[in-house]
Amino acid sequence: MENLENMNNGDSENTEERDYLVRGTALKGKVRAFSVRSTKLVEELRRRHDTYPTATAALGRTLTTAAMMGAMLKGEEKLTIQVKGSGPLGQIVADANAKGEVRGYVDHPHVHLPSNAMGKLDVAGAVGTEGFLYVTKDLGMKEPYRGSVPIVSGELGEDFTYYFAASEQTPSAVGIGVLVSPDNSVISAGGLIVQLLPGLSDDEIDAIEQAISSLPPVSALIDQGLSPEELIKWVLPDVDIQESLDIVFRCECSRERVERTLISLGSEEIEAIIEEQGVAEVVCHFCNEAYQFEREDLEQILEQTRG
Repeated sequence: MENLENMNNGDSENTEERDYLVRGTALKGKVRAFSVRSTKLVEELRRRHDTYPTATAALGRTLTTAAMMGAMLKGEEKLTIQVKGSGPLGQIVADANAKGEVRGYVDHPHVHLPSNAMGKLDVAGAVGTEGFLYVTKDLGMKEPYRGSVPIVSGELGEDFTYYFAASEQTPSAVGIGVLVSPDNSVISAGGLIVQLLPGLSDDEIDAIEQAISSLPPVSALIDQGLSPEELIKWVLPDVDIQESLDIVFRCECSRERVERTLISLGSEEIEAIIEEQGVAEVVCHFCNEAYQFEREDLEQILEQTRG
């Protein structure tokens, strides 16, 4: 499935519609599908990290996929996606859980490359065509599950498709897209995952593949107003929608968590910070929230390390 982003001409505007995901099945349970509108999520992370357009597209694709993969989990389960490519973006990280909560960041947010040969944002050039994609799942077991595959294109849609086939042995089609405006804001973002389960006939597989190949860029369809339900029905007209889930940005950081991290540094390290700097600023990788600690705060933390 093709995964394209454009720099939009600015004629379209972001809607106020909420981000949400739907899950459904088709062909008597032999096909499973997920679709999501993630515009607000991607724009929130773009704003927090001040990502440039190519970085926005790459991070947005990863966040969108993480949201859909999170919906494949249950209860308190959660997952982390890491894309470690050879390109200038460095590492892309996204966390998601079964509740629809997503967060993420990219090492180098101020990356924007010239358009590729198709006139689209050069995500592959920014991600890099070498490296690995990692998925770590916390399923409540003693040890987390970790799967990894080599990056095959850097376009990310193809890379996640390969991950599902090679690491989870589930033939899948992944379509993800982010539409960026001239002022760098996110116009539309979303995605679709269609997974083929055992029992499908060759004719059924051919019909699904033909429908997927005819699908326009997902971000363009969302920009035109298509809902997640309509996206799935484009490929699977007889889909039975079984669940809808709101998708939201949420970070687990807090001042209390940061204080605990500082305490864990030990008294010598805290003393050095007080003597050399007098203050401390800790910035969360995921949400870019900055936590300020004045000398008095650090002295109180130092007392706790000695307690």
